[in-house]
Amino acid sequence: MPFRVEVGVGAMVILVLAASCGRAEPTPTAPLQLETPAQEVSSTCGGLIPDFTKTQVRYVVDIGMYPSIVVGAVAPCGREVYAYGKTKVTGGQAVDENTVFEIGSIGKVFTAVLLADMVARGEISLDDPIERYLPADVNVPTYEGESITLADLATHTSGLPLIPDNLAPADDYNPYADYTVQQMYDALGQIQLTHDIGTQYEYSNLGWGVLGHVLSLRSGMTYEELVTTRIAGELGMHDTRETLTPEMQRHLATGYRFGEPMPLWDNPTLAGAGALRSTASDMLTFLAANLDLTPSPIYAPMHLTQEPRLTIDPSWQIGLGWEIRTYGSQQIIEKRGATGGYWSFAGLSRDRQTGVVVLTNTFRPVDLIGLGLLTNQSGNRSAASP
Repeated sequence: MPFRVEVGVGAMVILVLAASCGRAEPTPTAPLQLETPAQEVSSTCGGLIPDFTKTQVRYVVDIGMYPSIVVGAVAPCGREVYAYGKTKVTGGQAVDENTVFEIGSIGKVFTAVLLADMVARGEISLDDPIERYLPADVNVPTYEGESITLADLATHTSGLPLIPDNLAPADDYNPYADYTVQQMYDALGQIQLTHDIGTQYEYSNLGWGVLGHVLSLRSGMTYEELVTTRIAGELGMHDTRETLTPEMQRHLATGYRFGEPMPLWDNPTLAGAGALRSTASDMLTFLAANLDLTPSPIYAPMHLTQEPRLTIDPSWQIGLGWEIRTYGSQQIIEKRGATGGYWSFAGLSRDRQTGVVVLTNTFRPVDLIGLGLLTNQSGNRSAASP
């Protein structure tokens, strides 16, 4: 059975099933054999990342819980990046703001921005049924005559499952690499919806994969071309894409799980669910544009993705791609992601006009680092969740 990763459901629910890794990750009792990691600090706005957070990052890297962690923050005064550790457990280079990581489901936010941008251009509508853009011979599931819309896919209310039932990878450690478009169409044709569409939140990587595919068909571009031309190209994000450039390859951090190196995840068919790689530098540029801290031609679509569209409970709402959560009196717009050997967090506080990204090259949460900075409580909580 391949890895199944569900991130961002309920109270940080993580579901991980694997043929060879169906066990809980142990907390290390002794440091891994890391070379002394080099500390990297880049800042145009000092003080965004407090000393307490930096100390905690150094601690969890030094005891071997993480090979490296890169923390970035952006605000009206500028940005600050704190990077600690190396790209590999043995050898490697010091990480910095240009180190490349997989960002997993944070890629759904990029898909949501593409969706909102196409709405702004008049190319599609959020209420369009998905069968309008799929081949006529694809059997798209409906429920009591109601169709799944683009908005349903973008809010996890389509009724589609977490992953397609016919996912049977040749390589469990790269589970989506050989999954084809025809298999995705076949999976849609086999699904029987069991309740009203648009009414229940059910996290679906399949749904977001279908969404990215639909946007690609409608635009006549591949998913990667859409991201690089309509988002990354507009914002000057040179290291955010699916396919690694030679420069990105040189700065790539090796991913780890249970202390063992993991391959990158290739996801050509369900790319809209999370196939992107990026850097802290690029992600801070993206977050700054989302906060309107820098001029951006796609600010209006970005703002649309942050608007609540579904309420799960008083402290948790769903936007397009983003989750909107309330911690005490503070509202945080956030998204986390994970792949086989990486974990990532990105968040915004519109009240504080601050954006935060946290990236690591192991499958272990780093969410509390970002939340601590965004809620200004980093001195009262652990820097990383074990």
